Amino acid sequence: MDLRVRRRRHGVRQITEGLGALDAAVFEAVANSPSQLLDITMPPLTRAADHSKLWFAIAGVLFATKKSSAQRGAVRGVLSLAVTSLITNLGAKRIRRRARPSFLLVPTARRSRRTPTSNSLPSGHSASAAAFAVGVGLENASLGFLLALLAGLVGLSRVATGAHYPGDVFAGFGIGAGVAVLGARVVPPIVTSALPKADQLRIDTPPRPDGRGVVLVVNPASGRSAADIVEQVRGQLPNAEIVELGSDDTVEQTVREAARRADVLAICGGDGSVSCAAGAAVETGIPLAVFPGGTFNHFAKDIDCDSAAKTIQAIKDGTAYAVDLVCFNDDAVVINTASIGAYPTFVEHRERLEHRIGKPLATLFSTVHTLRHGEPVRIRFDNNEMQTSLFFIGNSTYLPSGFAPSHRTRIDDGLLDVRILETGQRWSKLRILTSLILGRLERSALYHERQVPQFSFSSLDGPTMVARDGEVGAEHESASFTVQYRALAVFRPPPRR
Repeated sequence: MDLRVRRRRHGVRQITEGLGALDAAVFEAVANSPSQLLDITMPPLTRAADHSKLWFAIAGVLFATKKSSAQRGAVRGVLSLAVTSLITNLGAKRIRRRARPSFLLVPTARRSRRTPTSNSLPSGHSASAAAFAVGVGLENASLGFLLALLAGLVGLSRVATGAHYPGDVFAGFGIGAGVAVLGARVVPPIVTSALPKADQLRIDTPPRPDGRGVVLVVNPASGRSAADIVEQVRGQLPNAEIVELGSDDTVEQTVREAARRADVLAICGGDGSVSCAAGAAVETGIPLAVFPGGTFNHFAKDIDCDSAAKTIQAIKDGTAYAVDLVCFNDDAVVINTASIGAYPTFVEHRERLEHRIGKPLATLFSTVHTLRHGEPVRIRFDNNEMQTSLFFIGNSTYLPSGFAPSHRTRIDDGLLDVRILETGQRWSKLRILTSLILGRLERSALYHERQVPQFSFSSLDGPTMVARDGEVGAEHESASFTVQYRALAVFRPPPRR
């Protein structure tokens, strides 16, 4: 054997032995520490972390807060913990055998009630603690910081009770944190945009405790909840006028007629009906109240009016705020999104699947389906010409980034959210799917995203269908979109701070 190789191996062995001696010395220093505080706190803490009971309990509390970032953090933390537990117990603990520390060095009051028999390296408790804390922190940094402190105490408890050496704990921390970070590459966390900085604009509107001056237009064809909403409005806003669309009535004409005699125009229907009502409300200069009577009710959810009770209370209290609208080709209104190509089919397919398999997998399967079966469109915008199958324009910035936008935290940032998947290049479909699987779509050269106040494009192969707010629209050779900044006053609960 070469002399240099033997020397290198000898040096590595010396370093390993030195680290092992340091690890044992630190363990003895902690184990021999005559601390009553450690005697009282460490055994209950380490027992609470057995089988991840502590983290599951905290996840339940976070979910019960009904705060979206806390709920997302709870889900991400539990999933990270589950994957980490599998990797640690079925893989990492079998790589290198290491005996547990001697319990004889630990004070009797501090010893664990049961003696662990599995391999000491790495610490499974520590791995699970780090996975959960980092997972939560990716969605909510403040909660993640507090949980990281608790995870550190759990790691200390494993040393103080004689279950692990410090090196085992640090190895567990590394595995758990690594799994959580890799998970964020596959399913990126929702990061709230820094825009806008301005406070939301409240509109002066008198309280209407009995609904006087409110005209509610109901589209019974939008969903099955319309009858329940009408009953609630009649019971709590007795002076409101209710107009139900007949079989020969059109939404656009009915809301325009209602807006002329109303102080407040209210609409019960899906996003297509809400879009028509929003245009009529802006034309007549009156506020809009939205009741979620459709299938998905994206606009109602994004203004926190996902129930009739919230909208009714906002009308009674007179809380209205200004939101943006998008003007399409100078004669139509967009409240949520507009799209060309196969994007409407993509959304419909994804929403049908996501309740059964979750949004990440539903997005992947829907993208595959759309890229295989969707008809691409060639467009020109700015100085670019490209072919696309998935093209999306949103009113205000949507979250998260990528091609599965789910919600908006604001609808008054004065921006359009434009997202395009380019499919005209060589191997483009395979490259898109690979990037999507690896969680790197946002970095792909085929993915284009921008936030701008206005956007226009022309279709290079003749008129193409433009869908707006979930409704199939007309064909256009060119399209322009311009933000109408804070043009619409809408009743909603006060924004959460």
